Amino acid sequence: MNILITGGAGFIGSNFIVYFLKHHPLVKIINIDKLTYAGDLSNLKEVENSNNYKFIKGDICDRGLIEDLFKQYNFNGVIHFAAESHVDNSIKRPNEFINTNVLGTFNLIDVAKNHWMEGPNKIKKNHETSRFHHISTDEVYGSLGDTGLFTEQTPYGPNSPYSASKASSDFIVRSYFHTYGMNVVTTNCSNNYGPKQHDEKLIPTIIRKALQGESIPIYGKGDNIRDWLYVEDHCKGIDLAFHKGVSGETYNIGGQNERDNLYIANTICDILDKKLPKDTSYKDQITFVKDRPGHDFRYAIDAAKIEEELGWKAEESFETGIRKTVGWYVKKYRV
Repeated sequence: MNILITGGAGFIGSNFIVYFLKHHPLVKIINIDKLTYAGDLSNLKEVENSNNYKFIKGDICDRGLIEDLFKQYNFNGVIHFAAESHVDNSIKRPNEFINTNVLGTFNLIDVAKNHWMEGPNKIKKNHETSRFHHISTDEVYGSLGDTGLFTEQTPYGPNSPYSASKASSDFIVRSYFHTYGMNVVTTNCSNNYGPKQHDEKLIPTIIRKALQGESIPIYGKGDNIRDWLYVEDHCKGIDLAFHKGVSGETYNIGGQNERDNLYIANTICDILDKKLPKDTSYKDQITFVKDRPGHDFRYAIDAAKIEEELGWKAEESFETGIRKTVGWYVKKYRV
């Protein structure tokens, strides 16, 4: 069985490939990644010499390349991680997000549909179980007030070019199920954290700046709240949804770990104060900077559907996961 994974050199994709090959050793993974600044092949050093893993540098917007790969490998599944994902960058360069997240997703699912199906609701022989799994985000739902949770029925309300592009890609995938009867599943996750995340993201930035003795920048008052999901817990949820999810369904994957940004910074500083003590607390480096435009106040996911229907549960609390995460980055940044 051959599976195409897109964006597998990025944070979540690379963690997933290592996890998936460990649990499904008979599957062959073809990983296509454009290797933008967010992709790093060192994230895959554990599997780079594996017989059932192959890396191809390429762009999902290159339709000819995607068609050639389907012909060569006759994929039975696609797990689609590839996306531009940093909100600040989407504010500065929205065109890149529209191209990759919207056009790239369309290319992938349209080529997969043509390869797996004769026509609407007519599946080709040997592709009866071939599935397209689209990885998305809770940011498509917009912003929550002080209470409530995002469910799979929450109306979409994206507030940044990034979340709008992801919402668009979700709708494209949905349409291929309803129009063509294609075997698709979508998962929308909350904020991931853990090893191999890009340096620009909040948690690696806090750790890196703390260790370098620099100011730790926190937007606004630090009261923006996110639901934090340890990356390996997310990988388990993707695996379950890909293999057991109902076609056409969406599953929200969240850690049930709501924390505001100032709490995140203080917790990391507390860990570093014990792990690598210095004359003053790392908390003294925390500084507040101007908030970004359209900054959503709160995200939080109700993961009851995937828990009840597929048996998924987050194993890491934020407090256990962040200790593992800080330990990993301390090794990285102190080399």
